[in-house]
Amino acid sequence: MLSAETSTSQLQELKNRLLEINNLTSAASLLHWDQATYMPPGGAAARGRQIATLQEIAHQKFTSPQIGELLAQLSSEQPDNHVDSSLIRVTKKDYDRAIQIPAELMARIYQHQAESYVVWGKARPENDFKAVEPYLQKNLALSQELASLFPNQEHIADPLIAEADYGMKATTVRSLFAELRQQLVPMVEAIASQPIPDVNCLHQHFPENQQLDFTLQVIKQIGYDFQKGRQDKTLHPFMTKFSLGDVRITTRVRGNDLSEALFSTIHETGHALYEQGINPEFEGTPLAHGTSAGVHESQSRLWENLVGRSHNFWEYFYPQLQEVFPEQLGNIALETFYQAINKVERSLIRTDADEVTYNLHVMIRFELELQMLEGKLAIQDLPEAWNTAYQNDLGVTPQNDSEGVLQDVHWFVGSIGGMFQGYTLGNIMSAQFYQAALKAHPEISQHIQQGQFSTLHNWLKTNIYQYGSQYTAAEVVERATGSPLTIEPFINYLRSKYALLYPSAF
Repeated sequence: MLSAETSTSQLQELKNRLLEINNLTSAASLLHWDQATYMPPGGAAARGRQIATLQEIAHQKFTSPQIGELLAQLSSEQPDNHVDSSLIRVTKKDYDRAIQIPAELMARIYQHQAESYVVWGKARPENDFKAVEPYLQKNLALSQELASLFPNQEHIADPLIAEADYGMKATTVRSLFAELRQQLVPMVEAIASQPIPDVNCLHQHFPENQQLDFTLQVIKQIGYDFQKGRQDKTLHPFMTKFSLGDVRITTRVRGNDLSEALFSTIHETGHALYEQGINPEFEGTPLAHGTSAGVHESQSRLWENLVGRSHNFWEYFYPQLQEVFPEQLGNIALETFYQAINKVERSLIRTDADEVTYNLHVMIRFELELQMLEGKLAIQDLPEAWNTAYQNDLGVTPQNDSEGVLQDVHWFVGSIGGMFQGYTLGNIMSAQFYQAALKAHPEISQHIQQGQFSTLHNWLKTNIYQYGSQYTAAEVVERATGSPLTIEPFINYLRSKYALLYPSAF
């Protein structure tokens, strides 16, 4: 049995080591942020080496025998403090996984991803799948090699899925997706059979600077703290964190589409609010992160869709938007604008998809990932498989690979496998969390209509954000909503909202 003094000393040593490792991984993240925002193309090769070096050192330090010994000793006698107990548990889970992975493999993975991102950034606008094909082939091999380090799995993708969404595996995700698909496909069919309303007010010329200025005003009012963050432009929007005091977002702007920057900014802000709301005492430890990809995505989708595409939200913000763009929107009624931002149609681009069809885009990617990992789908056949899946599931076929298989960055900056299920898990959770928030505070809807977001923001901080990864995703859902994960709130939300927009379909 450890003495209280020895246990305290060992816990502090563990925290010191974890902080050093966090400093290294944060520096690597900063290098990636620079690569995705301001780095000249000529720096790609060196940037890959730099990121790989930092990540390899961090991995070596995390998997050191000293960390293992500290965790073994501390785990034998759990501290009375619940936070410290959670830190030991979460760190041990991460450690047990990390020691299965050679540092050399992690270095190869990170270097390849840095190089692959640059090639993808050039290939996508040039519609050049052949340029990325060898990089995808290598990434698939690396992903399979990584997954193979964890034997006795039901499916090769399970270790990759668990890394992003602990507690989930291919069979559980497939089952959940099948249940959701049963509800969504008839809904899409019913809505798609209706005449598409002529609401093209979003597709005019909107000067870039004015778009960005307006979106910054919106997210500041929502609660994004600019003393602890900033926004920049990139090819594919993302949120990144270097510390709890430095949580950055990126966006993408189109001069002829108002919705691109507007909703991608709100989306990434949802991610950032989560990270900015974590207990500051967790800084530098594995607790200072969102608990899973799904829970993280629930926050971006909650703010983007359930709040940002709601009628109440635009009752407040639309007059301000009209003042910014009087020529484009001055004569456009709120109802027309609201219908435009919630228009349902079969489309090709996931990030532009409406709430009703969006999850079908995710399911396509998830199934393609599994087929590639299983060896049933060759990289060279991926574009054709992608196009066939889109025709079968959404009734549309990409005219080129830029609007098809090249559209998403994920397979170029991460593993093939475990990258997409979090989006749909997040959609399901978002409605369940929002329902619980409204039950606790029915006045939230009225507050949003008045441009006041603190009631909702504070509920999320209290019930989700502050805990970081102290609890698993399943525990977060149960604690915040009082029930396990269920698709019912999400389906009810879609039905109630879109029955008003498309009454003939319901």
